[in-house]
Amino acid sequence: MSQPPGKPGSYEVARPGGKCVVTGKEIAPGEKFMAAVKETATGLERADVCMEAWNDFPREGVLAFWQTTMPQPNAKKKLFVDDEVLKQIFEKLADTDEPSKMNFRFVLGLILMRKRILVYEDTRLEDGKETWIVRFRGKDEKLELLNPQMDDAKIAEVTEHLGEILNEEA
Repeated sequence: MSQPPGKPGSYEVARPGGKCVVTGKEIAPGEKFMAAVKETATGLERADVCMEAWNDFPREGVLAFWQTTMPQPNAKKKLFVDDEVLKQIFEKLADTDEPSKMNFRFVLGLILMRKRILVYEDTRLEDGKETWIVRFRGKDEKLELLNPQMDDAKIAEVTEHLGEILNEEA
């Protein structure tokens, strides 16, 4: 099994770290902040940014971002939907050609990989498009996940849709 080209690192995204990556300030439990997932040379990285520093946060390589609240220590994540519903949404969007839904499916795929529900297998490049080959853990059926190479506007659109489905953490 290989990682996507140029991405030798992990594709697991960490939980909130409790510190703003821009200011170094501690983010207290219960405090609102912005969380972002960035693609770096070593894989995907989570960046937590306090609200007052969000405008200073560089957007290069950002795949998705959302507003959330720093959880209390040892608090469970709250979801409006369970993992099975997330899997169903991912599968139902497989044949979409609508850009906003393709972007949403990609970010949802990243979430499912973080949760170790979806497993990355390989990358296929075709006609300048990058498609990840993935499968659900415990299943052999290969699925395709188009990497839409999102810009800030697309990321904001996906974030809005994610907010409708997920309560605290994406």
